[in-house]
Amino acid sequence: MSAATLLTPATSAESDGRPAGLVARADERSYIRVLVVLDTTIIILALLIGYVTRFGDDEPTGSEVPYVLVAPGLVLAWLISLKALGCYDDRVIGYGADEYRRVSSASLRLAGAIAIVGYIADVGVSRGFLGITFAVGTVGLEVARFAARKRLHRARSLGAGWSRKVLVVGDTAHVLELVHTLRREPYAGYQVVGACIPDALLAPVAQRLGDVPVVGSFRGIPEAATAIGADTVAVTASGELTATRLRRLGWQLEGTGVDLVVAPALTDVAGPRIHTRPVAGLPLIHVEAPEFRGARKLVKGLVDRSASSLALALLLPLIAFVALAIKLDSRGPVLFRQVRVGRGGQEFDVFKFRTMVVNADAMLAELTTRNETDGLMFKMRRDPRVTRVGRVLRKWSLDELPQLVNVLLGQMSLVGPRPPLPSEVARYDGDVARRLLVKPGMTGLWQVSGRSDLSWEDGIRLDLYYVENWSLAADLTILWKTVGAVLNGRGAY
Repeated sequence: MSAATLLTPATSAESDGRPAGLVARADERSYIRVLVVLDTTIIILALLIGYVTRFGDDEPTGSEVPYVLVAPGLVLAWLISLKALGCYDDRVIGYGADEYRRVSSASLRLAGAIAIVGYIADVGVSRGFLGITFAVGTVGLEVARFAARKRLHRARSLGAGWSRKVLVVGDTAHVLELVHTLRREPYAGYQVVGACIPDALLAPVAQRLGDVPVVGSFRGIPEAATAIGADTVAVTASGELTATRLRRLGWQLEGTGVDLVVAPALTDVAGPRIHTRPVAGLPLIHVEAPEFRGARKLVKGLVDRSASSLALALLLPLIAFVALAIKLDSRGPVLFRQVRVGRGGQEFDVFKFRTMVVNADAMLAELTTRNETDGLMFKMRRDPRVTRVGRVLRKWSLDELPQLVNVLLGQMSLVGPRPPLPSEVARYDGDVARRLLVKPGMTGLWQVSGRSDLSWEDGIRLDLYYVENWSLAADLTILWKTVGAVLNGRGAY
């Protein structure tokens, strides 16, 4: 069965005579042009800020360097550096932290190269001018990339914006699993438009896997990709896709504008833990074990305690104001203490500002049937036990400020899994219990991914992903995203 038999003429036709994979890249090239314009604008502004800050309205004295020529040269060199380090590579832009790392690396490497050349050649360019320019420019480039990405993510979530059109190839079960994984985060930019399955699974009539059309078998993958306008072929597990057939598929896709990606049978493993090493001509994937102790853990603990003590000192006026508001709003203590389970199953008292009436636990039995979440947690959007001040505190996550004391005491971390109740832990199976291998956190992936709007399964998946793949860089990213999640208020009740 050919791909064309499962497609309408409108979807199988090529557009303006070019391969469909190349046509699908038009939005991508437009987005890259926007990035180039943004980067150029930021670099020019950084140069102006550096010049005005260093020299003000006065002309540089004691220097024969024509800054009117230095500025264009520096703009060009900076853009070349960004291009050379792959900052416009479609494989890294729009998703993941690699884009930000490359932008910072390109800027810092250029700054280092200029400093070395300037020292050797004894060029009299002001070091203050260069320092200010590169500091402002590097931060500005990162902020601009972040803003552009957020706009792209919003467009992708609405079904618009630049996304890769993906043809998934593999056995039925693995195709469905990969489709589910890609659709779980639509802002990543992988839109599944069709599937190819083994010959033995094809039916004499048009098939669909869920809502994904089956557009052919393994014999006509390039033709199927062209027919549906796919610019990416994602290959997942299948007994029929041998190494030889996969290699030939790569040859067949050469020059078509269609990328070939292979989805290994590894899920929820972050890139830094994966290393590809060629052995006897085979690209073997090595997966490093998660790190639960060692120097990085000591540094994380030091950062947690230092940051929590500083935050407590800075937020003391706000903490006092919130305590007064709680006291005036309803009778009962200001703080709420509850037993939670930490690393290694150790129980501790977590501190929170009280957001419910004093007999909230006694009322829980009457509300059990109105639980709005699955799994082991109880959540209600309009919980009658929550006080007026409590609703405000929960919306802005101010009720969790006292947990800074738990972090200072070493019972919690700034970033980590949600601290569970003993009753929840008692029903954990072997997989879920891995959440207890690290300290619970004030915030985490669950906080920046929807909070109470998440299902139990998704919350556990995110917690386990963090446990397996934590890093200091990821912690900083989550802390930054927490600010946006709190201001957004989504899932807070």
